[in-house]
Amino acid sequence: MKKMIARGVAPLLAALLLSACAAPEFKQPQIETPVAFKEGQVVTAPDGTRWKQAQNAERQPRGEWWLAFGDSALNELVNEATRNNANLAVAAARVKQARAIAGVAEADRIPQIGVGVGGQRSRAGIDQPIQTAYNATLSASYEVDLFGRVSSNVSAARGDAAQVEANYRSILLSLQADVAQTYFRLRATDAELATVEQTVRLREESVKVTQRRFDLGDIGEFDLSRAKTELATTRAEAIGLQRRRATTEHALAVLLGKPAAAYTAGNSPLLDSALLPAIPAGLPSSLLERRPDIAAAQKAMEASNARIGVARSAMFPALNITASGGGAAGHFSDVFKWSSRSWVLGALMSMPLIDGGRNSANITRSEAALEESVAGYRQTVLSAFAEVEDNLAGLRILGGQTAQIDDALVSARRSADLAQKLYDAGRSSYLDLLDAQRNLAAVERNAVQLRGDRAVTTVALIRSLGGDWN
Repeated sequence: MKKMIARGVAPLLAALLLSACAAPEFKQPQIETPVAFKEGQVVTAPDGTRWKQAQNAERQPRGEWWLAFGDSALNELVNEATRNNANLAVAAARVKQARAIAGVAEADRIPQIGVGVGGQRSRAGIDQPIQTAYNATLSASYEVDLFGRVSSNVSAARGDAAQVEANYRSILLSLQADVAQTYFRLRATDAELATVEQTVRLREESVKVTQRRFDLGDIGEFDLSRAKTELATTRAEAIGLQRRRATTEHALAVLLGKPAAAYTAGNSPLLDSALLPAIPAGLPSSLLERRPDIAAAQKAMEASNARIGVARSAMFPALNITASGGGAAGHFSDVFKWSSRSWVLGALMSMPLIDGGRNSANITRSEAALEESVAGYRQTVLSAFAEVEDNLAGLRILGGQTAQIDDALVSARRSADLAQKLYDAGRSSYLDLLDAQRNLAAVERNAVQLRGDRAVTTVALIRSLGGDWN
């Protein structure tokens, strides 16, 4: 009867021990995912008309998303940055380290085998002869994974490696997006600088004409002073834009992995934003699969969950099996003779009895680390949804602004032309002409800035979608 009870209790006890120390089953946190992006459903035209945004972007590239802009210079810059950027090289090195650490953990799954050959000379006392002994051994050791320490540690190391790889992809995406956004900011600055320089030329011509009329006595000194003031002010604005262009060019050089002094970007004004690709947002649920930072947060949770198993297993016995065999003799030539053979086979089971609460504290710490990673995952997902909504809203609003500024640009050009004719005919004051010209210059600069903002926001939307919209 006792044997029957023992046979029934032993498996149950073993199962309880195994379940007590094994890593808990990983449960995916529940995230409230919206059915659709609020800002991705409809587009509002300047006249108030609303329609659903088309999703016909199947022919546009996804992995190499920058190809959708159809800009060969941008393609070259992104490829160069991918090859040479220092931060990306750091991230790649971290991936190698994490994979190597995972390999170290994997090594505990198989027996560790070593070989040793040596010799020693000794003397037990002054009156005793010197003795020489040689030995050669082949040894092996293996930890039996009774309570899941090894398997949990391997799972944790794999999770860490996967997290680092996802972080690498996130850094790569950020680098590519930074290159594209900096490139478009540079082109937008070139376009804005071209607009201001054109205004400078108009101001210079205006000063010449005003100077002649002043010399002829047609106008007073006031008009001449105002014309010179406007010229100097516009020149100062052009110099300020040149400074902005220089700093943007330097930032692009750093992204490309080049010294700022060794890189010069050619002048390439951003003349038209109508060819920007239309990026469909897709479903919010698919965002969880595309964004590398979300993938990294996911793997961090899995690794934290596995470490709970590692911490729990430290409270239970560890079984190590060791074996060694070889030969020992007074002469090295005799070491490998059959008569000199020796062997040892052993097993050691050990477990903590009194540890001052260290192992219990480690379990609590591991469980708290899992809670932290779960909270971090939730925050990453919420931030991802918000970024997509922000950029969708930004493109929608910028589209409306662009439509309005295009209308304003037509009116401002007409007003400036009429003001010039009225002033030339002596039917209006120079102040009226200056106001019309100043208004035209402001509208033109605003239009150029909106072009750049739309390009930069389009890249930001692609980045927030994980660099993919499939």
